[in-house]
Amino acid sequence: MTNLVHHYRTVVTWTGNRGTGTSGYRDYDRTHEVAAEGRPVIPGSSDPAFRGDPDRWTPEHLLLAALSQCHMLSYLHLCAVNGVTVTHYVDHADGSMRQVGPGGHFTEVVLRPQITVQNPDQIATATALHPEAHNRCFIAASVNFPVRHEPLIEVAGS
Repeated sequence: MTNLVHHYRTVVTWTGNRGTGTSGYRDYDRTHEVAAEGRPVIPGSSDPAFRGDPDRWTPEHLLLAALSQCHMLSYLHLCAVNGVTVTHYVDHADGSMRQVGPGGHFTEVVLRPQITVQNPDQIATATALHPEAHNRCFIAASVNFPVRHEPLIEVAGS
């Protein structure tokens, strides 16, 4: 097995200065932009519970999305190399975060992918590939809370 190191760079720019900076807790917006070279900018903010803009992406949503994306990409790869033809995949992921004092942490994420496969003979294999996809997901391997999977697998046309 190769030991490769991959590097990623992002730029996070605070855009919430109303003119007086952080002169007071209520005197600034939590808005910011998340950027990476050659990619669209993601409008970010804190959660509305923390004075954030409800129309922007929060770090918590981005973490949940990263876990969901990573699992999906690992899973689709495994399906392709194991003869499972997936024709549809949508994940309705849920994450729970517990606030403890001024900080907090995620306590659990549940991924609920709804998957359509080409024929009924593929359901058992499609189901069995989820643990391996989890093990191959770089993001899931990087978090210290449980990431559970509750897949629903259907056959195309049924």
